[in-house]
Amino acid sequence: MHELYLLAVSAFSLGLIHTLLGPDHYLPFIVLSKARQWSWNKTMWITFISGIGHVGSSIIIGIIGIVLGISLTRLQHIEAFRGEIAGWMLFAFGIFYTIYGIYKYLKSGHHRHLPAFLLPKKIRGIQHLPTEDQKADNVKLTPWILFLIFVFGPCEVLIPLFIYTAYQHSAFGTFIVALLFSIATIATMLFTVYVGQKGTRLLRFKKMERYVHLLAGLVLLISGGGILFLGW
Repeated sequence: MHELYLLAVSAFSLGLIHTLLGPDHYLPFIVLSKARQWSWNKTMWITFISGIGHVGSSIIIGIIGIVLGISLTRLQHIEAFRGEIAGWMLFAFGIFYTIYGIYKYLKSGHHRHLPAFLLPKKIRGIQHLPTEDQKADNVKLTPWILFLIFVFGPCEVLIPLFIYTAYQHSAFGTFIVALLFSIATIATMLFTVYVGQKGTRLLRFKKMERYVHLLAGLVLLISGGGILFLGW
């Protein structure tokens, strides 16, 4: 029982630490919330659902591994492969959104210093989008993109704990470890996103608002690059 208690504490601590040390767990939600003007409730729900997909996918893989008797080494290889896929997905999303940010900057009328021949025909002479278009645009980008990325994103530290507890203790112990790790991960995601969202709303940078989509794209790009090249 004492060992199970230590495993439970470790699971909670690792869930908190691995989330805090991985900026990709919260930066995408913060920057997209600012760029897309999501409400507090919408931002929290998107973060919560994505967090469930993030930990849930690793738990399901762990359960399948236990049932089928797959070795820990092989499961870790699977998780590493999923992490690479998630990294490329976020990186590609960052590229797309950066291009979108450039397009929005040009279309919003902040391009008067550019020669006309450098502008696409569709946006020549356009100064500002109608308010109705801006409102409609805010709901076009579906949060399912983020959810899908986080479903592919693995919780590498969970699998060894999960497998070890399953083989050394009861199913109840395995459930407790998975539950505490999930609670710590999702709660930390919600807290950091909440603080980050509140922080961006306190900042007054109207002159930078025209770059908000471009900045969001660059942050997504850096987050994806961090996973792929820095091992975030």
